[in-house]
Amino acid sequence: MGHESNGVSNRDTPSFNFYSDRCASHMLRKKLPFLHSLLSPVSRHVGHLAGHQYDVIVVGGGHAGTEAAAAAARVGAETLLITQKIHTIGALSCNPSLGGVGKGQLVKEVDALDGLCGRAGDWAGIHFSILNRRKGPAVWGPRAQLDRQRYRDFIQSELLSTPRLTVLEGSVEELLVTEPNPEEPGHHRVTGIRLANGSHAISARSVVLTTGTFLSGSLFVGQTTSPGGRIGDAPSSPGLSHTLRERLGLRTGRLRTGTPPRIVKDSVDLSLAKLHLPDSHPTPFSFLNTHTHCKPEEQLPCYLTFTTPGVERVVRESLQLNCHIQQDTKGPRYCPSIESRVLRFPGRSHQVWLEPEGVTSDLLYPQGLSMTMPPDIQLRLIREIPPMRRAEIHTPGYGVQYDFVCPTQLSPALQVKSTQGLFLAGQINGTTGYEEAAAQGLWAGANAARWALSMPTVTLSRTESYIGVLIDDLVSRGVTEPYRMFTSRAEFRTSLRPDNADLRLTPKGFEEVGCVSSVRYQESLRVRNSLQDALTALQALFLSTSSWKKKLPSVPISETKSTLLTGLDLLQYNDVTFEMLASAFPESLSSYMEFAQRLKIEAVYKPHCDLNKKEIERIQREENMSLPQDIDYFSLPVSLSDEVREILDRVRPSTLGAATRLEGITPAAVVNLLNYVRVTEKKKETHRNQRHQEARGILKVNLSEKKEKKVRCREHTLKF
Repeated sequence: MGHESNGVSNRDTPSFNFYSDRCASHMLRKKLPFLHSLLSPVSRHVGHLAGHQYDVIVVGGGHAGTEAAAAAARVGAETLLITQKIHTIGALSCNPSLGGVGKGQLVKEVDALDGLCGRAGDWAGIHFSILNRRKGPAVWGPRAQLDRQRYRDFIQSELLSTPRLTVLEGSVEELLVTEPNPEEPGHHRVTGIRLANGSHAISARSVVLTTGTFLSGSLFVGQTTSPGGRIGDAPSSPGLSHTLRERLGLRTGRLRTGTPPRIVKDSVDLSLAKLHLPDSHPTPFSFLNTHTHCKPEEQLPCYLTFTTPGVERVVRESLQLNCHIQQDTKGPRYCPSIESRVLRFPGRSHQVWLEPEGVTSDLLYPQGLSMTMPPDIQLRLIREIPPMRRAEIHTPGYGVQYDFVCPTQLSPALQVKSTQGLFLAGQINGTTGYEEAAAQGLWAGANAARWALSMPTVTLSRTESYIGVLIDDLVSRGVTEPYRMFTSRAEFRTSLRPDNADLRLTPKGFEEVGCVSSVRYQESLRVRNSLQDALTALQALFLSTSSWKKKLPSVPISETKSTLLTGLDLLQYNDVTFEMLASAFPESLSSYMEFAQRLKIEAVYKPHCDLNKKEIERIQREENMSLPQDIDYFSLPVSLSDEVREILDRVRPSTLGAATRLEGITPAAVVNLLNYVRVTEKKKETHRNQRHQEARGILKVNLSEKKEKKVRCREHTLKF
């Protein structure tokens, strides 16, 4: 795995703290033998922590929390990660997979910003494939089936070797809230957290909440309901939800999700399902890796089967025994339960993927069979599917309902607008999926660190990243159901490709954000410069069509037009590869063979990207026009309807660009807002110029007085 082949960061003199009342995993004991001397009851150390001022506290150890904590520490903040159970850090609560269409782009971007999940996926992957390969590379979806234990071990090992990061096992009861800094916008200021035992407060300059499904979470199986955010784990303290709603006045809602039963592998007749093999050459997620930990021949297959009419019959007969499906709480549209699929699309056969949970695991994950009916009826249902006629359930499926905070109350930095120092990431913002959570976590953690260290927060535009699209959709439009990323959500997806995430984001992460290591940054510069040199070399190959035909006789190049074509023009042909050009011109191109695929993709999309430039520049100009957060939209002297004023007042978009994407905002309203912003900016500029001129006038007067005083002194001296 590149320069981190053992799964542990190569950072010099790793500095970390680990407080727990239970043992860490076997892997950590094996790889970090000195860990045992640090493991001890939490109560013995909380007093020490209470007297320590952290820069950032991250609450939650899931995908958002781990990325947030690691990013905050990389930026330079003293960071504390608090999680209910240390051994579940990095756990894959639902499907043991990473990436996919839209989601794979997020993983690549998180990796480009030095996040964890891409390298963890390369380490733990056991079945790699590129989805959507029949379509253009811009919408390819890198995906991997994962070994649960390997993934969790990698994430825990990375966190333990991260400098400035402390991990604490515990439950947060409430946020510490005080009066705001009057020089900053907001009605409150967060100064830390209080643990659930009620006796210990820990101070911090900023707090990141990544509570996942644990915020007032409830589990549902059949007609049984119990508190929790994941089977075997308790929900977050009710005091945390109370603080958000009552103390901070945040609008919250309720969402639901679910997970399928886990099936005993040996009880399934896989010969009755369709074999689905992985890619013969696995494609790593991380730009730092040239290969995956799992060798190509060691990858495991997945299997495809389908539901039968018997499945629909079982669902309909058991509806009265399923309280979760009867409720109005919104669930994920694009990953629905089998009950929802049957009710929405009666009479259809639905796909069920049987996926391995690990190299040594004896379980299968039946993707597409999320369900919340009683366990005995779950068994009846899965046995209606031919390969599972004699299947046994290891763990039944269940549903989860949880609180989320309406994300329109956040800034593009994922900071709560009304509360200084409070950042939110992951499912608490109404999203679903590991990848969406990881992307938010990294950005919230980096900004929380910058806030704590008195640096300005930073934003990502939807024109430069899928992370920017994700955040802009959340804070501008909000959610009515769990949000999932798709390539169709990105207007400029031909520019925001999986292959160029490092070129788009790594320099920004190093130069502007501070979350990228110098090693990764230098590698991205090498790649960028090499690609640019290769493109220049291709454009320098300037030949007539007849000459190209002689060089590449197998390529159907029309000779009817007497035009000159460059090597870059030729590379846009479907039948032309960079390897063919390098073979024809070895002196000019052979040194760039490692970038063959990337150069092909760059050439194919160059015309599209050139056409998008003007539109991207327009959006970026609009996004640079900021709207004051304290503006009174109801008294604004602009022609706006009451409905538009209410929308703007409720959402309070940070920029004009964000306002244009709000539902209910008319083109006329945008024009009027644009005129208001321009007039306001012009007045501010005029005022600044006047003050500057006044200052220059005062300076001139002072200089004149000094000069006159010198003359008088000289005359006085001459008299004597």
